[in-house]
Amino acid sequence: MTPIYITYLAKTRTISHAPAQVITLVMLGFSAGLPLSLIFSTLSLWLMEAGVELSTVTMFSWAALGYSFKFVWSPLIDSLQLPILSRILGKRRSWLLLAQGLMIAAVLLMAFANPNPAFSSSLNIMAAGSVLLGFAAATQDVVIDAYRIEISPNNSAMQSILSASYTAGYRIGMIASGAGSLILAAKLGSTTGHYVYEAWCMTYLVMAGLMGLGVLTTLMIKEPEYNQTNTSNISTRDNLRLLAMFVLVIVVFVVTFKFSGNLFPDKVTSPLLQFIYETLHLILSLLVAAIAGWLSVRMGVANKQIAVQTWVDPIRDFFQRYGKKALILLALIGLYRISDIVSGVISSVFYKQMDFSKEEIAYAVKTFGVIMSIFGGFAGGALAQKFRIMNMMMLGAIAAAATNLLFVLLATRGHDVHLMYTAVGLDNFAAGLAGTVFVAFLSSLTNIRFTAVQYALFSSLMMLFPKVLGGYSGSIVERIEYTGFFMLTALLGVPVLGLIWWADRILFPKND
Repeated sequence: MTPIYITYLAKTRTISHAPAQVITLVMLGFSAGLPLSLIFSTLSLWLMEAGVELSTVTMFSWAALGYSFKFVWSPLIDSLQLPILSRILGKRRSWLLLAQGLMIAAVLLMAFANPNPAFSSSLNIMAAGSVLLGFAAATQDVVIDAYRIEISPNNSAMQSILSASYTAGYRIGMIASGAGSLILAAKLGSTTGHYVYEAWCMTYLVMAGLMGLGVLTTLMIKEPEYNQTNTSNISTRDNLRLLAMFVLVIVVFVVTFKFSGNLFPDKVTSPLLQFIYETLHLILSLLVAAIAGWLSVRMGVANKQIAVQTWVDPIRDFFQRYGKKALILLALIGLYRISDIVSGVISSVFYKQMDFSKEEIAYAVKTFGVIMSIFGGFAGGALAQKFRIMNMMMLGAIAAAATNLLFVLLATRGHDVHLMYTAVGLDNFAAGLAGTVFVAFLSSLTNIRFTAVQYALFSSLMMLFPKVLGGYSGSIVERIEYTGFFMLTALLGVPVLGLIWWADRILFPKND
């Protein structure tokens, strides 16, 4: 880290703020890293121990689609002032506090729901808690990303450092909610052959307590100077009208999604057809919701000018700055992390079915693997200071796809602890490197006027397609087994290399 800081201190005037900003991003990263495992890997193991079917377990990953649709409500975060809280804390900190409060409430809801099939209503409560946690955590991510960019705008060197610091905190949070949760649940007596609901309940209660550290950080940090000098001049009445429009659109989306499912076949065995039909189902619901939003503006539910400023201007700005190149950039953003995201949805179930114990998974995957991803993150931050960003993007994409082949070997070998550590270590190092470089790349595309909206759009696209596809990973594995599945996830990374090459040529023609 020292060479990075020396480079940074030589380039920036805000020397005295660097250590505080780094510590802040580590703590906020910790807060952002906690929820992820509680929705994905840790929750998957809880559901498996409770006796939930594999296809249902992997579909629970859709609870995190809030990460993929956060761009829908991110404009509200840029424009809407929260009553009382915004006046006391400022725009960014008030939204952070609200999101963190909802996260704690969601985890508590999940803790008191027993997903055992004998309690069918509890599984629905668990699903509701998971969706709320995904929504709240995604909201927190939007605010943190905007905060990170705004405390050091137009400074790519510092953004690399802040990105690496955030990633380090994020991974530590994942250790706590990943390895920490599994070890705690095991110590409290829950195993594959002996499910103990009380053990998992206490584990999630402890995780809710850890989320209090994020609340404490929010209360201690300062509001970015940019937001102190750029406060919203939208009236309370217009803010409420904007919020009413948003709620209306969400209700229309949920109702359409629920009742339009009958339009598509429900007895489809092919995972590919399931994916296509569900994608069409999602597109139809989004289209109806968009029409509802347009009609609500026409009917005067929300002020037209403010609605355009909130949702249209940030997107228009991006396309005006990049023109036709924007389509290539969006395709690259949407597919860059596809290999590791799709494979990651089912990874915990894979380890369990390879007969690895919860303790082995906790130490190898949730501790050693996360530490390796932190090293990968700092390596990405350091290399991004010395080499072209597109070259580093190419390296990260190759590494992220190639390491999936190690899991093909692990699937054929079965319970091999040494191979497990090798595969997990290299895969997480590659993911950490690729992730940090990608965050720096996305930050460079963002206009400071629309930080929350544009970065949320970019990061949402990064998650949307891989997460929807990952929801069918259980069905895919049932058809082509784990060896075929991990071969598929490695091959998914090949088109990404072509997109990086193409984006590099059109964005930086003088470098060819």
